[in-house]
Amino acid sequence: MNSVFLQLFIEFFQIGLFAVGGGPATIPFLMDIPSRHDWYAKSDVVNMLAISESTPGPIGINMATYAGFHAAGLAGGIAATLSLVLPSLIVIVIIAKILDKFNENPYVKSSFAMIRPVVTGLIATAVCGIFETALFTASDGSFQFPVFSLILCALFFIAMNLKKLNKIHPFFWMVAGAVVGLVFQM
Repeated sequence: MNSVFLQLFIEFFQIGLFAVGGGPATIPFLMDIPSRHDWYAKSDVVNMLAISESTPGPIGINMATYAGFHAAGLAGGIAATLSLVLPSLIVIVIIAKILDKFNENPYVKSSFAMIRPVVTGLIATAVCGIFETALFTASDGSFQFPVFSLILCALFFIAMNLKKLNKIHPFFWMVAGAVVGLVFQM
């Protein structure tokens, strides 16, 4: 087995095993991978997130597919995706076998109650990291202070939270952001 596929399997199996809370909880792990592997740059995580959010399917799986494809082509995308879902599949099969015995167990309930704040922290870390990378990191990795991007972010945030506008589908907001970006790029 090629070493890149083994590395993809190990990395994404670990992400699938420890990213409790779904796709957003995978983001801190994905932002850490560039420190160990040259599969993609840390700034690429924002692109991965944008593509994953705009395509059908779970964000974690979409991001694993994108990262694996970026690292080793189609076979890498398949390897990363399968290794991401494998821990969940194993856990679900085990839990299905023993769930009735432990459903009301106070230790199990306490464990899940303690996991929720940790997952919330992982997701909050991901949000902060994406915010920093998307708005304050230039394409070459250096720090930038983009006044226009911050104003645009604030305007979209306010518009999306207005009572009359918050019912508009997120796809509209992505298209509107892309159009504004294209207009001001010219």
